[in-house]
Amino acid sequence: MSLRQLLDSLSGEQRRNQEVLASLAFALRSFTNLQRFLELVPLAASRLVQAEGSLLVVFHDDGRLWRDHLKATAGDRIGEVLRQIAALPDGPFTAQASGEAVVATLDSLVRRLVGPAQVMSTSIVARNRQRGRLYVFSGRRGYCWSEVYRRHLQLVADLTGVALENEILQEDRRRHERLDRQLSIGAEIQAQLLPDRCPVIEGVDLAARCRPAFQVGGDYYDFIPARPESSGNQRERERWGLVMGDVMGKGVPAGLLMTLLRGMLRAEVSRGLAPDRILADLNRLAQDDLAHSHRFVSLFYSDYDPPSRRLRYANAAHNPPLLWRRQTAQVERLDAPGMLIGLQSETSYGCGQTRLEPGDVVLYYTDGVTEATGLSGGRFDEDRLLRAFQVSCGRGSGAQEILDQLFGRLDRFVGADRALDDDASIVVFKLQQQVVLPSLPEADAEPLRRVPS
Repeated sequence: MSLRQLLDSLSGEQRRNQEVLASLAFALRSFTNLQRFLELVPLAASRLVQAEGSLLVVFHDDGRLWRDHLKATAGDRIGEVLRQIAALPDGPFTAQASGEAVVATLDSLVRRLVGPAQVMSTSIVARNRQRGRLYVFSGRRGYCWSEVYRRHLQLVADLTGVALENEILQEDRRRHERLDRQLSIGAEIQAQLLPDRCPVIEGVDLAARCRPAFQVGGDYYDFIPARPESSGNQRERERWGLVMGDVMGKGVPAGLLMTLLRGMLRAEVSRGLAPDRILADLNRLAQDDLAHSHRFVSLFYSDYDPPSRRLRYANAAHNPPLLWRRQTAQVERLDAPGMLIGLQSETSYGCGQTRLEPGDVVLYYTDGVTEATGLSGGRFDEDRLLRAFQVSCGRGSGAQEILDQLFGRLDRFVGADRALDDDASIVVFKLQQQVVLPSLPEADAEPLRRVPS
């Protein structure tokens, strides 16, 4: 062969190699299907190094063989190699196994299955992690590897690593999008389950707010009529259940458990039982569901009777509500003995009661309020909440004003641009200060006369 012919042959081989690499790069940019791209890899590798065949082995993110993406050039011998590798157990290919051990095991197996042919291999690496192995082999007499072949093979392996990493990133993005949709749906359902407005209860001024730390939270409050079938003025004068609870944990699992407990609790309230009996029954009913989820629930349940102004309550290890007495301007804690819901199947709860006077204010809250961390790292704590509560009540503020002032104080403590660490819920229950004019005896009553101007 003349020098001219040799140069023409080398030039033609370079053009072919450039076309192969350009085609592979175009496929990497254009294909949205990883399967189609990986099918080209063994073909491109064997073409670039003038080998008889090529084999591509890739791993899942956890190190297991990705059997759906085992690829090779055509041929009976290489087909048998593929079947043997696909039948391997996952044991040697796990996240716990070292990369060197996996590569050594795989290389030994491929060389044994390929037989007397020369085998060249290189690793597929993405973000410093072993993602696969690319093999080329040839049994042709006189065939030898060169530095150019080695570089070409490594370039194909690097492009394959980029494709695998892109697929992982795309799958993560799709998973996050699905999760975002689920969270949005969960948040919407939870928002519908929490009261969208406070009920009208005779002689009571109410305000409530829940601020989840995540889209879906585990805090729960509710206002439950003892007789849901009643309506109008009769409904306002009936006994009402007021509940504040907190499922241990955050996010979707806590929100789902909160939804489950809401249904159970509403069914119990309709039976007209005392608060301690309601918590005991709820604990028994929810035992299996909470045990399987490894979560517990703190819950404070109370009922209020408007005609007598009597408030009865029971507590399942929740933060005791604060009661501000208008006559003394002092704060009391409403508490009763009781264990967390779901902690023990058979348990009893204490029942307390008190009579409220006009102007008295009850503050229900969750620990997301008192355990909120400030800029200095300290917690908001109960003492700070108590002082802020006293100040707001002392001003004669209405329920909504007290609620806004408490959340405003909490926001200033946490910081304007910082999110809460946990769900924070507050319910303000205030007895209205009504001025009642005494009625005149019928005998002394006279008809109104127009006074001449």
